[in-house]
Amino acid sequence: MDWGGILNNTAGWLFSPTTIAYALAATGLAVHFGYTGLLNFGMAGFMAIGAYSYAISILSFGLPWWLGIIIGMAGAAVFALILGIPTLRLRADYLAIVTIAAAEIVRLMFTTTVFDEWTNSADGLGGYHEGFRAANPFPPGTYGFGPWVFSETALWVRVFGLILLAIAVFIVWSVMRSPWGRVLKGIREDEDAVRSLGKNVFAYKMQSLVLGGIFGALGGVVFALPSAVVPATYTTSLTFFIWTILLLGGAATVFGPALGAVIFWVIMAFLDGVLPALASSGILPISPIQAGTLRFVLVGVALMLLVIFRPQGILGNKRELTFVK
Repeated sequence: MDWGGILNNTAGWLFSPTTIAYALAATGLAVHFGYTGLLNFGMAGFMAIGAYSYAISILSFGLPWWLGIIIGMAGAAVFALILGIPTLRLRADYLAIVTIAAAEIVRLMFTTTVFDEWTNSADGLGGYHEGFRAANPFPPGTYGFGPWVFSETALWVRVFGLILLAIAVFIVWSVMRSPWGRVLKGIREDEDAVRSLGKNVFAYKMQSLVLGGIFGALGGVVFALPSAVVPATYTTSLTFFIWTILLLGGAATVFGPALGAVIFWVIMAFLDGVLPALASSGILPISPIQAGTLRFVLVGVALMLLVIFRPQGILGNKRELTFVK
């Protein structure tokens, strides 16, 4: 096996746009579930809205790239309001079902031919990179060392994504230390007790849904920056990956989502290189294609063990653990 190539490819995922995008989305999910107790299984919908709003703003309306990001954030806020008004009074398990359905509705809306003029239906959108790349502050050339060698465009995408992630982490750190954040934690533990103190629990839940949804939309934008917006990407598996990342790093932690995203994608990349190589060498009695799928089985088993033996995650504290009743 080519261990050098496998390890280089694995190390490259430490700073990949995908890793950063998932870290942003998981940070939003931490606001929803980790701090407020909202069982949201529709984060893929927020990411799709962010990515499509960004691309459509540029391609169909000729808006600057930075305004496209703002529109994506606004679109996520509107989606959170539409989703939250009829659902935030539901029990946690019903909320999970509704949010899964809502994310699928969003994805199917982007694939339908009714909006083909703007969404290009199932083929997705591309060619919206010119404005963002024109704002690149890095001169043409290559940057980095070892497995982390990037062109000026690839470096700009990563730096911009990391800036957004740093801002999101700082906002979460700040607001969760504030009285507003303490109310969210109280809602997570016992919303009836918070309601008895005169707090509008519904309003706080809605604010949490909007804030976390905006972070999810920013994750969708970063996910779309290097290549294209493809609707087949925003399926329920994307949401489940984000949940895995959140539980891995720690649901009610500030840095847990970022750490979880790094660990998750490094492991996925490593298994994607090792398992097919073992199959090609005859060590595994399966085909290389089957070996590539086996990584999802292993990640699923690892998630089960994590939930059983360390449900609070790597950075989590058992006192901050939320059990959905």
